[in-house]
Amino acid sequence: MDDRTLTGLLGRFGLSEKEIDTYLTLLEYGEAKASTVADAAGVSKRYVYSVSESLADRGFVEVHDHAVPTTVRASPPGEVIERLRSDADAIRPGLEERYSRAERETEQFEVVKSRVTVIKRIRSLLDGADAELTLSIPARRLSAVRDALADAVDRGVLVLLVVTDIEDADGVRDALGETEGTDPNLDRIASVVRAWSEPMPTILTIDTGRGLIAPPELLRRSDSDRQAIVFAQEQLSPVIVGAFLGNYWPAATEVSLAGPTALPAEYEDFRHAVFQATRHLREGETVRATVAGRRIDEDAEPVEVSGRVRSVKQAMIEPTTNEFPVENSLTIETDDGPVSVGGQGAFVEDVLADLTRIEIE
Repeated sequence: MDDRTLTGLLGRFGLSEKEIDTYLTLLEYGEAKASTVADAAGVSKRYVYSVSESLADRGFVEVHDHAVPTTVRASPPGEVIERLRSDADAIRPGLEERYSRAERETEQFEVVKSRVTVIKRIRSLLDGADAELTLSIPARRLSAVRDALADAVDRGVLVLLVVTDIEDADGVRDALGETEGTDPNLDRIASVVRAWSEPMPTILTIDTGRGLIAPPELLRRSDSDRQAIVFAQEQLSPVIVGAFLGNYWPAATEVSLAGPTALPAEYEDFRHAVFQATRHLREGETVRATVAGRRIDEDAEPVEVSGRVRSVKQAMIEPTTNEFPVENSLTIETDDGPVSVGGQGAFVEDVLADLTRIEIE
């Protein structure tokens, strides 16, 4: 290692340029008188004494002032490195506690009182979706977020949409402002569209950590005194998604379903992988999946699973095949037998997926 690189690395530990010169000189001598070090490092003898005391406090050198003349001895590099490592380990818990505290402080909850502001927040959140979003919204407000939904679909986001206060697909198209002769397909705004004639809260979740909840009255009436909550909290989002898919999604009627996308494709969002696998399987195709993830056990060992998709459990598309509301899984036929794979929060499957690749055999 050249002197420039070594000097730069030592500087990261808070040593000044002259402290580094003094220490490197001592390393070459092993042990030397202050005057010898001063001449070699190009500093004054008094400065050597001062710097040596500072270096000694940090464990880099030992000052032998009981002898005449006083000598300074460089500590063995192994001892110095071990001491630095020990100091780093000692401060780690305090640093991590402060960092986690800062993360908690950035987990925001915003109270929104205006219907106009709620729509603005919905559009802004939709624009930031990378992988998956769920949304329920009154029919009369659908046109206000149509373009943001279409952009999300174009980005490859899995979009699960419930339009409320409406009966069927024609009602959804009317809400979008479609006129006779326009493209009747709704898959340009969502992967799956469901309609429900009843009112329900406006619920939006984006990826794994952000979203919005608003009572029905806030978006239905201009004189409502109700309030919406915009949140950014990873612990809350899965709960909201579970309520959306478990309580409201089954009550709505499927009115539009997007076709399967071209494969192969990779998905960090496991629900999207399940959605696409289901669409292709129902087209009569043979689907193969390769999953990089972790075993769901005490060791949580990394594992890669590959093979044909034997079966799917899901509740996004009719007919549903799940056994409980938020179940989404693939059973993959491997050389060692069938392996069940789940996504975030999986607990009954064999493997939790971090990345899923699906392709046609």
